[in-house]
Amino acid sequence: MPESFDLFVIGGGSGGVRAARIAAGHGAKVALAEEYRYGGTCVIRGCVPKKLLVLASRLADEFERAPAWGWQVDGARFDWATLREAKDRELARLESIYRDGLSRAGVRTIDSRAVLDGPGRVRLLASGETVGAARVLVATGGTPYVPDIPGAGLAITSNEVFDLPELPARMVIEGGGFIAVEFACLLQRLGVQVTLVYRGDLILRRFDDDLRRHLDAAMRDAGIAIRTGETITAIERWGNGLRALTDRGAALDAEQVMLAVGRVPNTNGLGLETVGAEVDARGAIRVADDSRTTAEGVWAVGDVTDRLALTPVAIREGHAFADTVFGAEPWTCDHEDVPQAVFATPEIGTVGLTEAQARERFARVDVYRSSFRPMSNVLARRVERMLVKLVVDRDTDRVLGVHLCGPDAAEMIQLAGIAVKMKATKRQFDQTVAVHPTAAEELVTMRQPVDA
Repeated sequence: MPESFDLFVIGGGSGGVRAARIAAGHGAKVALAEEYRYGGTCVIRGCVPKKLLVLASRLADEFERAPAWGWQVDGARFDWATLREAKDRELARLESIYRDGLSRAGVRTIDSRAVLDGPGRVRLLASGETVGAARVLVATGGTPYVPDIPGAGLAITSNEVFDLPELPARMVIEGGGFIAVEFACLLQRLGVQVTLVYRGDLILRRFDDDLRRHLDAAMRDAGIAIRTGETITAIERWGNGLRALTDRGAALDAEQVMLAVGRVPNTNGLGLETVGAEVDARGAIRVADDSRTTAEGVWAVGDVTDRLALTPVAIREGHAFADTVFGAEPWTCDHEDVPQAVFATPEIGTVGLTEAQARERFARVDVYRSSFRPMSNVLARRVERMLVKLVVDRDTDRVLGVHLCGPDAAEMIQLAGIAVKMKATKRQFDQTVAVHPTAAEELVTMRQPVDA
């Protein structure tokens, strides 16, 4: 008889690991299969290694500012191999923590690709073994989308950029979302000449327009060439590098081309059809609020559902699933007013409604906005400014959205997110004593709304 589990988790990313650990803590017999490395996109080839590179890249700005503050840093130079190796050591450490956490919780870990093989059955491709599962959780995340254009195979994606043997002198990046923007900013500061190609008219679609314009200007000031309203139609070898051809007739030469035009749910070949789990046109698994799929005994959490592709959201969805199904503690993940960050330079922190969304939903909206040079730029006479913006419902005084662009915006937005989630009012913001001198004090000192 094949071995059987109360829960079988397919995918060892943040959402799947959290669900497995919590379910095991509730007494369930749990197995988890991962075909690559434990930790998923975020830990292995997403937010963690990217943030490490971002922090390294920002030292370039610190070195530039240092002389104005009395420091001499002549001879500073950057070595990509040193950073890459340090990053790899940290990822290995984090992966071992994920594995150890599962083991301590009593979860059986299986290093294999796993696919659904009919109701209540999971097949392990590494061994050919089939196991039984009373319940299955699919948490396989997302994967970079690669457009069907000639020469697409010559380009890299966000999966490969972390392991380049050396940094190119020039790189063309296609995309205008957070991945493209973040890599454009960090690579430029690490010495790469970056050209960003984006089909839209302004980067970061779905973000507040003031944030978008503010970051666009800062990126251009940093030396990043941004080409909007344009799309790469082909990539070809050219000399010792590559040439990206666009729909506007441009030929952009570079040593590397990176495609960062979005991610899609990682559902190909999972056997979803064998259990009747429906997917949408993008391949995302259809789920109810409690993460149930259309198949009996099958749930899905995280990016594979295409609800809100953020690691902390996947973790909460996995935790809610395990508590509900195995712990008799039913709850669901709330996808409203989720704080988000874009680790560009300057970075973005945002929570709640954009100004455009607020004006669509509410009759009268007040906007408070302030732009100023952070103190770190004053003595160095750098032109880069910070943006602080509040969106408020005039009739109830509730703060509907907070939008920041500048140093430490991500740290600030985590705390501002609590206030927005609690439905705090502008008057309550105003009644909060400012911490001076800080950039965050602007959140509680703006008194006059800007003209609509």
